[in-house]
Amino acid sequence: MIKFRNVPFLVLLALGLAGCGAEAAAKPGAPETLELRYQGSVGAVTFPELAEDLGYLAPLKLKWIGNTISGPQDIQAAATGQTDFGGAFNGAIIKLAAAKAPIKAVVGYYGSDADSYVGYFVPDGSPIKGPRDLIGKKIGVNTLGAHLEAVLKEYLKRGGLTPEEIKQVELVVVPPISTEQALRQGQIDVAALNGVLRDTALQRGGIHALFKDIDLFGPFTAGSYVLTDRFVARNPNTTKKFVEAVAKAVEWTQTHSREEYVARAEAIIARRNRNEDTAAIKLWKSSGVAGKGGVIDPREFQIWIDWLQRAGEIKPGQVKTEDLFTNAYNPFGGRG
Repeated sequence: MIKFRNVPFLVLLALGLAGCGAEAAAKPGAPETLELRYQGSVGAVTFPELAEDLGYLAPLKLKWIGNTISGPQDIQAAATGQTDFGGAFNGAIIKLAAAKAPIKAVVGYYGSDADSYVGYFVPDGSPIKGPRDLIGKKIGVNTLGAHLEAVLKEYLKRGGLTPEEIKQVELVVVPPISTEQALRQGQIDVAALNGVLRDTALQRGGIHALFKDIDLFGPFTAGSYVLTDRFVARNPNTTKKFVEAVAKAVEWTQTHSREEYVARAEAIIARRNRNEDTAAIKLWKSSGVAGKGGVIDPREFQIWIDWLQRAGEIKPGQVKTEDLFTNAYNPFGGRG
């Protein structure tokens, strides 16, 4: 996993990097770049990986350079040209764009619905019953400045806590694989869990959800893949092919059964030979993506712009929704 410390430096660096993989032959309409560098996720299959397996990505090929567990880090890697694309929570995309990173969201890739949601869990018998009970408590999240923090703070705000009281709720970064154990051992008071880690924890019993992100927002697409403006300008045909392929892979999961996805994902993980366990994939339910083929709805960015403005993390007018994303390359999308 690539690590970063100085985001402003990264943004400046991004402006000077080409961010391009292997060059394609110069033919009209042909992809300018044939190889796309990316970071994966242990025991999971990303939509670009699924698109490649389904044959949607050809003639483009993916080059795996390592894994990440952090959306903000993944899009920073893309912004600096160390990878060709990255994905993160839309709020993290807004913050990086506000720091003048030349990035644009092109297709949604994860979200929350009745099957796939982020839950904030407490042990059975916990005295924590509502927002005010979280003052002075520790909440385990996978990273700061992303989906889990944003949803938690919205919950606290709606619960009537003042900004000063919200600051007294401590966020503790815990590796996702260790979050359940940290909760059960009393190292944290609340664990933010989603996906298979949530489901396996619930199967073991002894915990229950204090609240869920869909309780606050309903079903929504929460994160998007981004490309840099420079990459798009230099590689318009590659961009079009990449977004089309990912969108078709998203739509494939939306129109095929859970069993079909699980079988294909298990086969992908087995073939890439990264010494991974496929147990988590067996519990996959849905991507949670709300729009067909990952089409981005403006409100999926505006809601987080409003939140970041209220939190004082960006200034009013610092970023505009229409500048953050485009559906122009998505075959299922309209304009924007």
